[in-house]
Amino acid sequence: MSKKNTAPLVLASASPRRRQLLRQAGLRFRVVPSRWEEGRPQGDPGRFAEAAARHKARDVAARLSRPAWVLAADTVVIAGREAFGKPVDRAQARRMLRRLAGRRHRVVTGVALLHSATGRGYSWREVTRVWMRPISRSEEARYLQAGEWRDKAGAYGIQGRAGAFIHRIEGCAANVVGLPLAAVCAALARLGVRA
Repeated sequence: MSKKNTAPLVLASASPRRRQLLRQAGLRFRVVPSRWEEGRPQGDPGRFAEAAARHKARDVAARLSRPAWVLAADTVVIAGREAFGKPVDRAQARRMLRRLAGRRHRVVTGVALLHSATGRGYSWREVTRVWMRPISRSEEARYLQAGEWRDKAGAYGIQGRAGAFIHRIEGCAANVVGLPLAAVCAALARLGVRA
């Protein structure tokens, strides 16, 4: 891996949070959202998230006309034996929040890096433990009314209003936002990717 790979980096996600994290790290990339349907987490949630990231990476890699490294991710929230993806409506978001409030849960992000021309790459999972304080019904109502639960695993984003609900994190904070940034940057460096 002594030679630097100058293939561009492609983010296989429309997530504004993942774009912001990559920009924060000073990485150059372009966005080609995956068309792969995530579905509900099945079986082992961590394996599901990692497999979903690989599917997304392959979907985007197959549509590229020039060689590139494709970065894909999928995040799930796990409380006990229950896994939460993105809520479909406000009622489901409320159920998720009530299940998470006052408890510890895990945020698991599956990450995949795939070279579109060679098929070279790998995937892994990042786990962060999060403690959410109890939430009053009035806080819950205001949060749900604001609509920040949309398009977020577990119905919350730590970078928004729900950050006030989180009182402790063990592990990568960026992972809770949707991408374990330090691990991604280290992986890109190991692969010799200049982005």
